[in-house]
Amino acid sequence: MLAKASSAPSGHNQTYTNPILPGWNSDPSCTFVKELDSTFFCTTSSFLAFPGVPVYASKDLVNWKHASNALTRPEQLPELYFNGTQSEGIWASTLRYHKGTFYLITAYVTFSPWGPKILLFRTTDPYNDSAWEGPLRVENPGNDIDPDLFWDDDGKTYMSVAAGIYVSEVDIRTGAATEPFKVWNGTGERNPEGPHFYRKDGYYYLLLGEGGTETNHSATIARSKSLHGPYEGYSGNPILTAKNTDAYFQTVGHADLFQDASGNWWAAALSTRSGPDWEIYPMGRETVLVPMRWEKGEWPVLDRVSGRMSGPLPKTNRNVPGNGHWVDEPDRVSFLPGSSLPKHFAFWRPPKTSLFAVSPRGHPNTLRISPSRVNLTADASFDTKKDGLGFIFRRQSSTIFDFSVDVSFDPKVADEEAGITIFLTQFQHIDLSIVNIASKKGKQVTPTLRFRVEVSGKPGEPAPATKEVALPASWLGRPIRLFTRATSDIKYSLSAALASHPEDEKVLGYASASIVSGGSGPFTGKSSS
Repeated sequence: MLAKASSAPSGHNQTYTNPILPGWNSDPSCTFVKELDSTFFCTTSSFLAFPGVPVYASKDLVNWKHASNALTRPEQLPELYFNGTQSEGIWASTLRYHKGTFYLITAYVTFSPWGPKILLFRTTDPYNDSAWEGPLRVENPGNDIDPDLFWDDDGKTYMSVAAGIYVSEVDIRTGAATEPFKVWNGTGERNPEGPHFYRKDGYYYLLLGEGGTETNHSATIARSKSLHGPYEGYSGNPILTAKNTDAYFQTVGHADLFQDASGNWWAAALSTRSGPDWEIYPMGRETVLVPMRWEKGEWPVLDRVSGRMSGPLPKTNRNVPGNGHWVDEPDRVSFLPGSSLPKHFAFWRPPKTSLFAVSPRGHPNTLRISPSRVNLTADASFDTKKDGLGFIFRRQSSTIFDFSVDVSFDPKVADEEAGITIFLTQFQHIDLSIVNIASKKGKQVTPTLRFRVEVSGKPGEPAPATKEVALPASWLGRPIRLFTRATSDIKYSLSAALASHPEDEKVLGYASASIVSGGSGPFTGKSSS
């Protein structure tokens, strides 16, 4: 539910930088909760990442902390083990606060067979992973994605889904949903989706994303005096877009609107830092913040998205509860004994837990990752649950970065491998590893540094040549530091050195960021592992 609107924005404008949730944080939905110390909360889509359904918190709209993950136990969604396409999983969600409880409704999606499963999580403590209840399986008579949750003035609860837009009354205790009624199909662009309802000034406003989540993406709006319609589309649609522009921030759309404590209106939307060519965008779809004005009885007016914007921000306040990670801060992780993995670290699908251990006996301050049967790309007989992937990642959150990890690895058999990767999907990744390479006759194995790129998920994408260098004898049995760097937003380098002598770094290869843009992962963004 939304706070009462003010007639005009209040507060002094301050400058801020987009995106506010950098890196792969797409399809944002946000809500403001005055009762919880005037805190803003946002959620984004997580697809195959596990833990999934992240929730972020901020007091000032600029400093955001990873508050919790609603999906943390495999039994909550065993379907996530399904070995389908790389763009399946948890799609767009809606986050709302109603009568002391947070409700997070989302959809689990597979393409074959199609049949989105609507999931409803709830909690009274958004800073605690284990406090999230559910998900309750909600009926989906509209058989579509991007569920929205809306409470009407009479107390009834409604769910809307895409491509209709179809609306059903739902029972949030049982998951039962009525046969849907159709309200508005947008302005005529393809893929009307991401619906959100707002009650304001005697109207029901319906916000959509249209045009597909590419360079034709936009946000459009309509209103009606009745929830059932008819709806009048705004003559000034779209209210937010970057299409047909040369802006650096492209694919703008899939928005949500909310107010702050002073009554100022804001929009959160997704965007891609690609420029109009939309060819290189390893950060994927990110969350941007947009100032807006919404006068009484009028249509909302939103500013155009840019990297530096200004608006009536709340006073700077980093006093956000919880032990989560600030989204724009770097990591230095030592895996202390007795600790857990950081909240913002994730796996690709639920992990085979036996492959991972924090500070195992005799190896304090380390993370042990045991080999799985398959490598990252896997094979035709890959069983996601039985085999698992020996893979853990964090999202790339800066276009320019340095990432390194110290690896202690003593491979015994041919093709045994450990290393780091710049990962978009299992079919698009850039790897640097320590691997045992068998001789042509197979009688000997040689510990080798290998730079190799997987591009099968993006046909036609040129790949740099594989490079293999025998591990220097002086490195054998000693920790090796593996590096990846982005010295620009379009190129990565991968290198290695003895951990004790990082100044003697050896560059193994370079790769274009276009390898981890689009293809089999158009909805996600690059991760490092």
